[in-house]
Amino acid sequence: MEEAAKKTKRSVLKREKRDARKEAARSGAVVAKLGNIPSSPRKMRLVADLIRGERVNRALNILKHEAKVGAASIEKLLLSAIANWGNKNQDQKLEEADLYVKEIWVDGGRILKRLRPAPQGRAHRIRKRSNHVTLVLDSLKPAGDSAENIEEVKETKE
Repeated sequence: MEEAAKKTKRSVLKREKRDARKEAARSGAVVAKLGNIPSSPRKMRLVADLIRGERVNRALNILKHEAKVGAASIEKLLLSAIANWGNKNQDQKLEEADLYVKEIWVDGGRILKRLRPAPQGRAHRIRKRSNHVTLVLDSLKPAGDSAENIEEVKETKE
């Protein structure tokens, strides 16, 4: 009976994780969002996984030379996030901040449903998927606890 009380539902865990993301996005880190990209979330996650936890300069290089479909749009999103960080922290220099991609996640967007004619009077359904990308940038050298953030980046990379 005690084990059942300790175990929490998956939906509760998802909600807590989502709320923690939102809180982290409000406190210090910079968020950039891109919505309704006409590409499947699965393809976009492949590109997002390449830059998760990387420093900004390295992430830009990876995206610039990547041939996958979503690389160009994520590159623009990363540049937008850098600009957002510049607006939020006007007193700091970009080179000294040592920014990195703290989090990036891809959610499924709207699905356009179409019909394609098939043999013998039938129709096959076509689902044109889209996605939403959210990117969180943070600095490795904040005012107080830089050692904790560096350890966190190392953990996320592994």
